[in-house]
Amino acid sequence: MDVADEWAMGIALDEARRAVATGDVPVGAVVVDPHGAVVGRGRNVREAEADPTGHAEVQALRAAAATLGRWRLDDCTLVVTLEPCVMCAGAIVLARVPRLVLGAWDPKAGACGSQWDVVRDRRLNHRVEVVGGVRDEECGALLRHFFELQRDP
Repeated sequence: MDVADEWAMGIALDEARRAVATGDVPVGAVVVDPHGAVVGRGRNVREAEADPTGHAEVQALRAAAATLGRWRLDDCTLVVTLEPCVMCAGAIVLARVPRLVLGAWDPKAGACGSQWDVVRDRRLNHRVEVVGGVRDEECGALLRHFFELQRDP
């Protein structure tokens, strides 16, 4: 396991924990530049902002693009606590992100290898390297705890 990936996942986990305060599903993401600096952060804000596109990955990609002054993030890594959905996988491809690091796999809605594999679909003009399972126990535990509290008030 790459130490830099584990470090970045720690920051993504911090973002995920912040989402809980607004009732959002605890998913966090960061974009890291080639030098290892965090250039974008995001967490789920669908509830907080009443935004159906308010996923952690989209927030982090937007922040990174603003920081770098360009939409093409072709030298960055996206690190996210949960396998991206179809919408986010599409955004990753469109942003030309070459590398995705994820924590927990999402067997119900994951689009980076579980249900679908959008980021590596040969029909698209860009494919993404996927590194899965980084700090997966921590990422999964955070999500399980959140949903247990939703079901059992």
